[in-house]
Parts: sequence; structure tokens; C-alpha cells
Amino acid sequence: MTSKKIIYAALPLSLMLALAACGSGAEENPTNEAAPAAEAKAGDKAEEGKIRLSADQIASAGIQTARPMMGGSGTIELPATIDGDPQGTQVVSAAIGGRVVSLTRNLGQSIGRGQTLAVIESREAASLNAETEAARARLSLANSNLAREQRLFSQRVSPEQDLIAARTAATEARIALRLAQQQVSAAGTGGGGLNRIGIVAPMSGQVIGRSVVLGQTVAADAELFRVANLSSVSLSLNLQPQDAGRVRPGATVNIKAAGRQATAKVTFVSPALDANTRLVPVIATLDNRDGLWRVGEPVTASVALTGSGGDGAIRVPLTAVQTEEGRSVVFVRTKTGFQATAVQLGDSAGDSVIIKSGLKGTEEIATVNSFTLKAELGKSEAAED
Repeated sequence: MTSKKIIYAALPLSLMLALAACGSGAEENPTNEAAPAAEAKAGDKAEEGKIRLSADQIASAGIQTARPMMGGSGTIELPATIDGDPQGTQVVSAAIGGRVVSLTRNLGQSIGRGQTLAVIESREAASLNAETEAARARLSLANSNLAREQRLFSQRVSPEQDLIAARTAATEARIALRLAQQQVSAAGTGGGGLNRIGIVAPMSGQVIGRSVVLGQTVAADAELFRVANLSSVSLSLNLQPQDAGRVRPGATVNIKAAGRQATAKVTFVSPALDANTRLVPVIATLDNRDGLWRVGEPVTASVALTGSGGDGAIRVPLTAVQTEEGRSVVFVRTKTGFQATAVQLGDSAGDSVIIKSGLKGTEEIATVNSFTLKAELGKSEAAED
């Protein structure tokens, strides 16, 4: 006891007071008060952007998760319509007017090239057929005269002038017959009678349109049928100008409808906007040899877009991105809930957007009802404030 007092006496007064205060504090509060405050501050820093939710709470909130999409620069999904291939569809019309006396095909039935679709009876048909028969008879007579003159000339009975005249007449008769036959061919083929003309199919395919009935009187050039080769069909799309600028011929189009799906290729992107819709018409070609797709059928098309993303681009649904304090964030799934992760956005395409930085592509992120997580994060920040 005596030694302790001596030591204190030898020390300066200011240092004695400081030692006394320290000794008193250590005895009254053995734990350091500054340490919990520092740890709490560090903990708040670590907890920033974290949302603690159990699996049951996530399910109750309707939050769905998925991994980001990899590759490509995005797709755009929009409605489309199946059309007949413009190069594989032809209108069959009546070259002459008359009454329809026979129809051999109905809607949906197959027809071969050159086969008869309908027979028309008319005075014009009779005139064309009569002219052909007359031309054939004149040619036969001219050939007989030519053969006779050739025999007489060889016997030195007729002069060469008569032979030349006979040869010229035969040539003219042959030309007249060919012209008459071509006129009949332009109108159709033989319809089984002198006053009838058969209307034939210009190509093989299916009858997709019929605008005539038996006994109907039709005018010249009236449309009777539409024949299409449906082994290949077209897909009609209409894109916004900003999206059409990222679609090139050869781009892939995924088609879905009523439990069916297929892949088409873009063959045409219009260089001009449609005057009425102000959209860009786009045509894709679809293989239909199995007959799964019908002309006029509505479908859903997903068009692959090109851009700066490249094949290794990371894409997420637009519903996965939220704005928090002026920055774009995506909620990444953790063991205890979600972590708000800041990302840098790239080009958007349809219902997805490219992530330029912030994600590796292997994370599991909230894709549906992510706005619920944003609201929860806002509540946590308000409570801390």
C-alpha cells in the first residue's frame, strides 16, 4: 500500500487523473463501448441492399426466379400471320367469258400442273376451236398441194415457180394453225366440245380459294381459283423502325401456336415504312412440307435481333430490372433472401435487355414481381433512417 502511494506521488497530476479515470472506467464497465458501435456501423455497411426473406415468404409474394439468358443480342416477341408464299401462289382466271359447266376441284384439294379445274362453255370458245380446226384443214390441203407440186416438178411437168408458191402456202398454213392453237392455249384447253374451253392449273399445289359456282356466268379475266404450293409458307411481321434496324435477312424467327413450334428465316425487310401503320413490313419463310401451318393462321413470333451484345451477351427480362436511387438494380437470390445488385444496361429488345456489367450470367435473379423486393428494400431503408 505504501509503495503504491509513493508511485502516484511521483507522477504528474494530469497523468494521475487520467490513470484514475481509466482505472475507474475499467472497473465499472469491463467491456469496450466503442467496439459495438464500430461493429454495428460495419454491419450496416455489409447489410446494404440485402433483403431477408424465407422461402415461404418468397412464394407468398409470387416472386419467381431464373438465370439470365446467354447469347445473342435479344429477341422481340410479337403477333404474326401465316401467308401463302407470294412466289408459290397463282390466280387462275377465265381468259374468255362464258358459263361454267364443270368444276373438278374444291377448296383444300390438290391439283397437278396442267390438270383441268373448270370447263367454260361459250360462243367465243366455239369460235376459237373452229378457227383451230379450219387452220388444221388448210394446212393439210397445203401440204397435199406441196407434195403434188414437188412430184410434178421432179417429173419436169410443173415449173419451179409453182413449187415455190405451194411451199409458201404450206408455210403460211402452218403459221396460221400455230397461231390458232396458241389462242386456244391462252384461253385453256379442249373442254370436251367444240364450244367448250377447259381452265387448267398453272402449277401444282392446293386450291386455297374458289370464287365460282357451277352454272355461273363469268366475264373474261374473272378470278375463278387460287392455287398455292403450301410446302413453303410466309410469315408476315410488322416491326417498329428501331427494332427493324436490327433485323437482317437470314435472322431466325421462332414460331409458336396451339402446341406447335417451328423455326423460320427472315427473307425480306422492307426499306420503307407502311404508310398506314408506320411500321416496317418483314417477311420470313417457313418450311411447311408437313402441312402443320395454315394460311391466315395467327401465331406468335420471336425474332432474333442483332446488336452490340455479341454471342456472349447476358440478357434478362425487363421485369427483372428496377430503379433504385437513380441506378438500375437486379435482385440476386441469396441463402437468406435477395441482394440488390447494381447493373449497367445495354440495348433492349422486346421484353428483354442486355446487361453490360454487374452480372456474371450464372446468378439466380428475381424475374417476376421484382417490384415487391424494391418496395421491401425501400421499407428497410426508411426504417434505418
